[in-house]
Amino acid sequence: MSTLTHEPTDRDVSGAWRVVAEREVITRVREKSFRYGVLAMAAGIVVLVVLTSILGGRPTDYTVGVVDERAADVVSSASKVVDRTDDGSTAEPRSYDSVAAAERAVRDGDVDAALVATSEGYEVVGDRDVDSTLSSALTTVAATTALQTNAESQGVDLAELQSGSAVSERLLDPDAEDAGPRQLAAFVFVLLFYLTAVIFGMTIAQSVVQEKESRVVEILAAAVPIRAMLWGKIAGNTALALGQIVVLSVVGVAALALTGETSLLAAIGPAVAWYVLFFVLGFVALAGLWAVAGSLASRQEDLQSTTLPGQVILFAPYILAVTAGASVKTIVSMLPVVSAMMMPSRMAEGGVPAWQVGVALAVNVVSAFVLVRFAARLYERTLMRTDRKIGFGEALRLSE
Repeated sequence: MSTLTHEPTDRDVSGAWRVVAEREVITRVREKSFRYGVLAMAAGIVVLVVLTSILGGRPTDYTVGVVDERAADVVSSASKVVDRTDDGSTAEPRSYDSVAAAERAVRDGDVDAALVATSEGYEVVGDRDVDSTLSSALTTVAATTALQTNAESQGVDLAELQSGSAVSERLLDPDAEDAGPRQLAAFVFVLLFYLTAVIFGMTIAQSVVQEKESRVVEILAAAVPIRAMLWGKIAGNTALALGQIVVLSVVGVAALALTGETSLLAAIGPAVAWYVLFFVLGFVALAGLWAVAGSLASRQEDLQSTTLPGQVILFAPYILAVTAGASVKTIVSMLPVVSAMMMPSRMAEGGVPAWQVGVALAVNVVSAFVLVRFAARLYERTLMRTDRKIGFGEALRLSE
């Protein structure tokens, strides 16, 4: 077992950690698995955004079979009604020579429905069913047109007759329309944090134990203060993880903009910026623990047990994000470390008070500082012990 022969000065540490951080970044970037992994995750986000856009309500172009000009006018007017959400949906008439021909077109799937005149007005004809939006639009326009015609024939002012009958709509929760996509974005936030933190965390732990197994750590410790080795590993891997998160965030924002999901982008845009900030704080807090997990191990096989606490810390909020209720999420989103995952997720869903965001931010800053300092003490006292695996309990006793 090797030991330090002198106490490193702050100047030693401040100069050496940059070298270690640079080494970590260069080594990782040169790995094809890292580059391909980032590309795969970026492609996955693009696919997810496109599928959400397609399945979440794209413009629908309805075609309605008609057999007379009056029905065609009703369908043309209904086009404005089916586009009530400004999504670009339309309704267009298609003329046929007879009602039988129009009904045949409905059966064959050539048109979405048919609008035919009856003795009492109009009838919307469908095959097995009629789209509710189209049926409602045709019914509303046909009734309004008939009322207008009857009023004119009776010499009645329809505007005065309808005075006071208008019914408007006001939503107490205007963001509810985007609730589904917002919840999906919240889940993606948690999933990306979990995957990125685990991947880079395991990289830190594996890097440490590889250096211990090959005895390289003894050479490094002779030239670089152990504390500087820890700072460098944290800084280098945090920079890499942050770079990956920024790339994925930009890809996600660009995909939302290109698919026309501007309302959703405006809703979750601020949450994306907060997500990056919370990610840095949360990852820094955990990075020290991952490094300690590597220093406790003497070989790669030991990492399964030494990294378990870090995996549990990350997996717990992942499960809570999927299964917990609103009150539990609120409490958890202001706890140390896990709030780095939960608070951006809640912000994506909307309705988070500013004071809760402030509490979560302050808690993460304090926890990151405390955990990194705590990890540094354990790291310095366990890194050079290469003969066997050390448990967390024993490591705590060594640090006293």
